Amino acid sequence: MYVVSIVRADDWQQERVRWEAEAILAILARFGSGQWQLVSSEAVEAELEKMSNLERLENIFKLLELATITVSLDQNIDQRSQELENLGFSLYDSFHIACAEVAQVDVLLTTDDRLLKRATRYRDILQVTRSQSGNVVDGYFSRRRRAKP
Repeated sequence: MYVVSIVRADDWQQERVRWEAEAILAILARFGSGQWQLVSSEAVEAELEKMSNLERLENIFKLLELATITVSLDQNIDQRSQELENLGFSLYDSFHIACAEVAQVDVLLTTDDRLLKRATRYRDILQVTRSQSGNVVDGYFSRRRRAKP
């Protein structure tokens, strides 16, 4: 399984990388089983065009086949992206957030520490919940444990 490389190209010896990879695998299993829906966007596709590792790119496109919704870029998303860029989000991050907001996703999942930090700073104006991959899985399993009789 090459899933972790879509998240990080870091060293597998790092505990955080291994832990995130396990979380991503659990998340992907939920997409595959239909428990959760994966939302993609033209912004994701545009960012992937920069990728030079063809094997890694092919694996990511296979994963994106699980997406049930693909958000198309439009003038509203472009305008919202500009607003987010003015707050200091990167070009791609601003488009990802704008697309997530339009799709009204429950969670924008990322392992990008800079994005998480900035999103936390502006959480009152973002129209999407942001989370680290491990936090989503932890929260999901915690809710399931509490819900069991």
